[in-house]
Amino acid sequence: MAEEAKQEEKKADAKKAVSTIFKVLLGLAFLVVGAYLVYRGWWYVLALIKGCVGLFFILAGLITLAIAKD
Repeated sequence: MAEEAKQEEKKADAKKAVSTIFKVLLGLAFLVVGAYLVYRGWWYVLALIKGCVGLFFILAGLITLAIAKD
């Protein structure tokens, strides 16, 4: 009975290890694809950043006013 519990525990540990390895590999793949897409579309990334700067300052101003109001 104790051996069966140990075997089931080993199987659970193996499944957990495989799951972790899969997640790490998937994360690395997403990083590579994301870096490639940023490299390929650098001008689009810059346009997006430039477009967000104004919204960032508006939100920062609103948050500052909300903090000052308290």
